[in-house]
Amino acid sequence: MRKNISNFRKESLNYHSQFPSGKIQITPTKKYSSQRDLSLAYSPGVAEPCKEIARSSIEVYKYTSKGNLVAVITNGSAVLGLGDIGALASKPVMEGKALLFKIFSGIDVFDIEIDESDPEKFIETVKAIAPTFGGINLEDIKAPEAFEIERRLKKELNIPVMHDDQHGTAIISGAALLNAVTYVRKKIHEIKMVVNGAGAAAISCARTYKQLGVKPENILMFDSKGLLHTSRKDLNKEKKEFSVNIYPIKKLEQAINNADVFIGLSIGGILTPNMLKSMAKDPIVFAMANPDPEIDYNLAIKLRPDVIMATGRSDYPNQVNNVLGFPYIFRGALDVHANVINDEMKLAAVHSIASLAKEPVPEQVNIVYNKKNISFGKEYIIPKPFDNRLITRVAPAVAKAAMDSGVARNPILDWKVYQEKLLDRMGYESKMLRMIQNRARTNPKKVVFCNGEEYDILKSVQILHEEGIISIPIVLGNEYRIKRLINENNLDIELKIIDPEKEENIKKVEDFAKILWKRRNRKGLTLYDSKIRMRTNDHFGAMMVDQGKADAVITGYTRSFSLSLRPMLEVIGKADFVHKTAGMMILLTKRGPLFLADTAVIPDPTSKELARIAIMASHVVRNFDIEPRIAMLSFQNFSSDSKTSLKVSQTVSFLHKKYPDLIVDGEVQPDFALNEFLLSKKFPFSKLVKKRANIFIFPNLESGNLTYKFIRGLGDVQTIGPVMLGMRKPAHVMQMQSSIEEIVNLATLAVIDAQIRKN
Repeated sequence: MRKNISNFRKESLNYHSQFPSGKIQITPTKKYSSQRDLSLAYSPGVAEPCKEIARSSIEVYKYTSKGNLVAVITNGSAVLGLGDIGALASKPVMEGKALLFKIFSGIDVFDIEIDESDPEKFIETVKAIAPTFGGINLEDIKAPEAFEIERRLKKELNIPVMHDDQHGTAIISGAALLNAVTYVRKKIHEIKMVVNGAGAAAISCARTYKQLGVKPENILMFDSKGLLHTSRKDLNKEKKEFSVNIYPIKKLEQAINNADVFIGLSIGGILTPNMLKSMAKDPIVFAMANPDPEIDYNLAIKLRPDVIMATGRSDYPNQVNNVLGFPYIFRGALDVHANVINDEMKLAAVHSIASLAKEPVPEQVNIVYNKKNISFGKEYIIPKPFDNRLITRVAPAVAKAAMDSGVARNPILDWKVYQEKLLDRMGYESKMLRMIQNRARTNPKKVVFCNGEEYDILKSVQILHEEGIISIPIVLGNEYRIKRLINENNLDIELKIIDPEKEENIKKVEDFAKILWKRRNRKGLTLYDSKIRMRTNDHFGAMMVDQGKADAVITGYTRSFSLSLRPMLEVIGKADFVHKTAGMMILLTKRGPLFLADTAVIPDPTSKELARIAIMASHVVRNFDIEPRIAMLSFQNFSSDSKTSLKVSQTVSFLHKKYPDLIVDGEVQPDFALNEFLLSKKFPFSKLVKKRANIFIFPNLESGNLTYKFIRGLGDVQTIGPVMLGMRKPAHVMQMQSSIEEIVNLATLAVIDAQIRKN
């Protein structure tokens, strides 16, 4: 779905301007709460590391952040899709690149926008500030100046320098090319290639392809004036490298006849249907112009079912996305203190990315992209950006290549320990949320929101619909009030409004009432009372899901949890074989997602009910391809001398006997459950030793509810939930006055709930 441009513009401006402005900030990494801390951080304590560095410059990596700090530097002369907008206007883009570095590889970034178009002055400026950084990522600098700037800086600095616009695309498309050629069983040194575009990225791509085995004489490159031919007098040094002496070929349609590969780094629509039809058997087309590829993906596969397509877009298979490369290339280079990113390191990245696509795909990746079994083939020749294995494959490959080629100053001695450190650097809290959202988008659902007369609900619905997470947004409430809210707040949303109180909906209310009455007439519910209840939003919304008119229902914004839950239980009810429903909160933390239950429903669960809660929670966690590791909590550690701890102990005994392979233990205090080393030292017999607990079952509702609300109140941890466990159909009750972010997160999870049940 295409977003409304005007509304998306407003969203974008609001996103970047809300306090604090921008997308990145500096965060202290050491304690600073006491006077002693400050005296160590600055004067007089800071003098000691200064003296160590003065004695030996390599010590700067030990005592400062240089080893994990990259400069993203530009002059704004060639910003993707915007052109030469200047240094200042390019800052939001550079901050965005900084954000990607951080979330995918844990690298800190200062974005540096230099207001200088003269290459010599630009180079001198970068050289002057280079001591601050462990590496430099050049970005959005126009060709041909970009070639000379990178060449000089690589030669004159002793830290890694890479122009990602050139080499990032080259590395990712190079990996895709290797796999595509392998899949169609062609030999890379025999393929005929046409490259349309002769800018920095195209030149770098072609150079990489030559290193991978493509013969120079088999590459025909075109710029806006035609074929790069030896007779042309307007070619710079880089273009001359790919000029050919071939007659009578002059035009793209001639060159592409019987070609095996088309590489597009130019403009949308330039590859015509007839050109594609004229290509050799099993053609390989990398149409990487953005946002519109050189030929539309759907048109291409319709015209040539044998084509292997890659584009720069995320909504088609085989996205050539630089985020597959640059975070991990710099990660590996920084970790060995490399003084350059050389060809050996770039080729190591190519081969490690290509190799990863041929391996069995983890279920977690299948889940994120809502696929049954992603496997190497025409629609999967390069890994997906959300594949967690990228950092543990590409970064070590780059680091090893740096060591083997003699440019590493800090060789890695224990690769297993290094891989563990790489995983610890990942921003799990945001990565998990991105994975959930991405999975929901693959198969959006129809969701009904019961509290439609609230601004936060309408704003959440707008976000969810624009992001393609929900297909048809339905809100319940007074139509006049809802439309007034939309107009007053300039919301641009398309939605279906249903008011159960309106005359036009009487028949539907009566039909729904009869269904509810037949189910509950032996529980004291009269038909009259049933009709009254069906005129309320909660009962009506629940019945829409019950009767298949919607896929999921969200409520709870304006009333207490218990009052909002009651209609869901009356109408939808619990699933078969479920004794009681429960509520689970998901906390997105730096150590990964933590699941807390029961935080919403059962006041004082029995031992058997605690066991059922644990099992229901473990099923949900497994749906995210996460191994359940359950801590049964108590205020005591393995000491059953109170009513509460005895109950928990009995639960654990039952689970150990009934589910011997389940990782579960208790009774245990939360601090021990969260600290695997503390647990192993004090209680080495526990099943949770060397296993980080991720599910926490509370002995009663009070302890669970108070704990998560305390954490929620701190505001430092993102929460999703409560996620209802044991409901017959997707029905979720938010906390009263939830934030827009919390509403969006819960609705996203409700969509995934509906997807799982559908499957």
